[in-house]
Amino acid sequence: MKHYIILSLVIGLSAGPLFGQDANEVETLRRQLKEANEGFEKAVQQHRLAIDALSKRLEALQSQASVTNSPAAPEPSPSTPPPGSLEAALAADKAAVAPPAPALAKPWSPADPIRVGSAQNYISLSLDGLFSAGGSTAKDIELLQPFDHDPRQNGFTVQNLELTLDGKVDPYFRAQANVVMKIDPRGETTLEAEEAYLETMALPWNLQVRGGQFLTEFGRVNQTHPHTWDFVDAPLVLSRMFGPEGLRNPGARVSWLAPTPFYSELFLTVQNSQGGTAFSFRNDNGGERLFGRTPLDRGVRDAGDMLYVGRYAAAFDLSDAQTILLGTSAALGPNSTGADTRSEVYGVDAFWKWKPGNQHGGFPFVTWQNEAMLRRYHAGATLEDLGGVPVAVPRETLTDWGFYSQVAYGFHKGWIAALRGDYVAPTGRGLYEDILGVDPERAARWRVSPNLTWYPSEFSKLRLQYNFDHRSGIGPDHSVWLQFEFLLGSHAAHKF
Repeated sequence: MKHYIILSLVIGLSAGPLFGQDANEVETLRRQLKEANEGFEKAVQQHRLAIDALSKRLEALQSQASVTNSPAAPEPSPSTPPPGSLEAALAADKAAVAPPAPALAKPWSPADPIRVGSAQNYISLSLDGLFSAGGSTAKDIELLQPFDHDPRQNGFTVQNLELTLDGKVDPYFRAQANVVMKIDPRGETTLEAEEAYLETMALPWNLQVRGGQFLTEFGRVNQTHPHTWDFVDAPLVLSRMFGPEGLRNPGARVSWLAPTPFYSELFLTVQNSQGGTAFSFRNDNGGERLFGRTPLDRGVRDAGDMLYVGRYAAAFDLSDAQTILLGTSAALGPNSTGADTRSEVYGVDAFWKWKPGNQHGGFPFVTWQNEAMLRRYHAGATLEDLGGVPVAVPRETLTDWGFYSQVAYGFHKGWIAALRGDYVAPTGRGLYEDILGVDPERAARWRVSPNLTWYPSEFSKLRLQYNFDHRSGIGPDHSVWLQFEFLLGSHAAHKF
C-alpha cells in the first residue's frame, strides 16, 4: 500500500505547477492518471482472485488434515505472497475478518473402542449381554445344565452380563478386568470379578508375566468367556472336571513364546487351590459331601498346597488353507478330603481350521475342535454320619474322564451351522458309592447338540440349539434354547 500512497503524494505536489502549463500537457497527464487508476483496479482484482484461490486451497488442506486426524499443519503453498506485498496485506485483512473454521473431529464408529485417557494411558470399555430363552423336558434342569453360565431354567435366563475394562497402563504393562453379573434361577443377582489382572508388555526373550485373578490356561474352553463359545452351553467335560465355575483363581502365570518357525508357546501357572473355582482341589463344596466325604478346612501350609498348571500349545500350517493347533495341559494340587490328599487333571486338545484363499469376510470356513480330560482324585478315608450311625469310608483313587468333539461350518457370511458330541463317565464305581449310593456327580452321560447361529453384525448374535441328553439311571431329555447376544463397544480380540 505504501507505494500507492507515495504515488498519490507525488501527484498532489505536482498539481500546482500544472495550472501554469500548456493545456495539451494537462490532458496528457489526465490520461496517464486514468490509465494508472485502471491498472491499479485491475491489479487489485487479480490479486483478490489469487487470494481467494489460495484460501480455498488452504481450507481444503485443513479439512483433509482434520479427517485423517493429522496434527501437522499443511505446508505453505509455493505461491504464498511474500511479506510486505499487497497480496500479504489483503490476506492478513481477510484472515482477521473471517478466521478459518476449526478442524472437524473424526466421527466415531461402532467398531472403535470406547476409550478414556491418553494414548500413553487409556482404558477401553465394552459391555456384552448374553441371554437365552427355552425349556427342557428334564425336571432337574440345574443338574442337566451343570455349568454356571448355562441356561438353567425353563423360560428366560440371563446367562452373562460382562463389563470389560482393558487398556495400557504404561509402556511396560497392560491390564484387563471382567466384571460379571448373573441372575440365578431363584432370581438372585450375583456380581463377581471374574478376571482382573496385570500383564507385561516389554520383557526380553519372548517372556510374558500375568498376575492377578484370571481364568486358568487349560485346554481350549476353560480360559474363554461364554460369549465366545460356539454353543449355548459349556461342554460337559468342563463342568465334570472343574465344576460349575470353571478353573480360575488369584495367581501368576509365565508364558514363553519359543523362537521356532511355527507357533510354539509354553504356559506355567501358580494359583490358589481353594474355593468353588478350584472344584477338584481344595473345595469345601459349601459344607456338603464331595465324592462321599465331608470336606476338611485345609489351609495353605507350604508351596505344595498351591495349584500348579502347565500347558504347551503348537500350531502348524498344513497348507495355505489349513491350520492345526495341538495342545496338552496338566493341573496338580491338593484336595479337601484329607490332610495329604491330592488331585491331578490332564488334558489334550486339537483344533483344525479350513479357510480357502478366496474367502470373503472370513467365510466360508470349517473348524473341528476336540478336547479330552482325565482326572485322578485321591480321596481320603473318613467317618461319615449316615442317619446318626458313623460309617467308615475308605481311602481310594477315583478316576473320571470325558471328551467332546465339535464341527462348525460357516457356509455363508454371518451364518454358521455346528454339531457337538459330549461324553463323560467314571472308569469304575467308587467304594463310597457302595456305602452311600450312586453319586450323580460322577454318573455316565452323553449329549448331542446341533445348532444354527446368525450374526447380523459383529455386535449381535442369534443362536438356536437343540440338546439330546442321556443320563445313566435317568434316561433321555430334550431341550431347545434360543440365545441372543449384544455387544456395546469394541471387545478385545480373543486367541485363535
